[in-house]
Amino acid sequence: MSQSSIVSRILEVMGSAPREGQLVSPNVRIESENRESGYLRRKISFETEPSGAPASDRCFAWVTIPLKEGAASVKSSLSRFPAVICLHQTTRIGKDEPMGLGGLPNLHYAKELASRGFVTLSPDYPNFGDYRCDAYALGYASATMKGIWNHRRAVDVLTSMPEVDPNRIGCVGHSLGGHNTLFLAAFEPRIKAAVSSCGFTLFKYNRHGGEGGPGNITDWSHAGYMPRIMERYGARAENMPFEWNDVLSLIAPRPIFINATTQDSFDVEGVRECEKLIRPIYKGRDDDFIVRSPDCGHDFPQTVREESYRFLERVLNRP
Repeated sequence: MSQSSIVSRILEVMGSAPREGQLVSPNVRIESENRESGYLRRKISFETEPSGAPASDRCFAWVTIPLKEGAASVKSSLSRFPAVICLHQTTRIGKDEPMGLGGLPNLHYAKELASRGFVTLSPDYPNFGDYRCDAYALGYASATMKGIWNHRRAVDVLTSMPEVDPNRIGCVGHSLGGHNTLFLAAFEPRIKAAVSSCGFTLFKYNRHGGEGGPGNITDWSHAGYMPRIMERYGARAENMPFEWNDVLSLIAPRPIFINATTQDSFDVEGVRECEKLIRPIYKGRDDDFIVRSPDCGHDFPQTVREESYRFLERVLNRP
C-alpha cells in the first residue's frame, strides 16, 4: 500500500486537517519565566488555528532552553541545540508532568532531557492542563487530529526559535503521549526521531477494559480521540481502514524507539507482531528501530528511559 493511500485511510477515521496554506504565525506569548539549574523554563502560549477558522485558539506549553554554565542570560549562551517535543499522558495536570512539576517521577522526561542539554517543548493536549478547547466546534472530526495539528504548530514554534537547530527535532511521549508521538511523526517529516512509551498495540489485540474479546476498540472512540471509530466502524478492529503498522510505516525509515512493557493494557504481543512487519524496512540499521519490553506495568522505567535519551542524543546529533 502506498503512503498516500495509508494517509487517506487514516484521514477517513481522524478527519482532515486544516489546509497548510491557511497557516498563521504561532505568535508566541511568554506567560512566565523561571531560571532552573542549567536551563531556562518558560510557560508560553501559541496560536494554532489558521486564518479563516471558526475561532482563534491558543495552546499552552512549557519550553526549556539550555544555559551554559555561568551564563547570565539565554542570549549570552546562544547556541543551536537539538529539541524534543514532550507529550504527556492522560493526566489532569497535562504538560506539568513531563516538566517535573507534579505527577509520576518516571514521566518527568522533559525535565530530564532539559538537564541533558535539549531544548524541550511540552504542550497541553486539548482539555488538559491550562488548555481548554472544543475541537469539534473548531470543525475537527476528532480530538486526535486537533492534537496532531497543534503538535505540528509546536514544531513551528521550535523552528522559529534561534536556539533550535530545525534539522534536529524529535518527539517523546508516554501513553496518550506515546501514540500522539507516533501520529505526529507520521504526519510531520520535520520530526527526525520518535520515542513512544506504552502508546499502542495492534487494534486487533485491543481489549476495551478487558471486555468483549480482542479487537474491541471502544476506548479509542470517545470524544477525546476519534468518534468515527464507533460511528463508522462499530469500534471493531476488523472494520478499521488502518492498523498501527501503517502508522509506523509512515515514519520509517526515520529512527523509532518503542517501550512496550510486558504487563501493559496495550498487549505487548500486538507490538511484537507490529515490530516484525516493520523491522525489514530497517535492514542493516537495527539501532534505528529499537523495541524494549521491560517486565512491568504501564510505566516508563528509568533504565529504558535513559536508553531512549541516549538514542535521541545519538540520532539527533548526526551530521
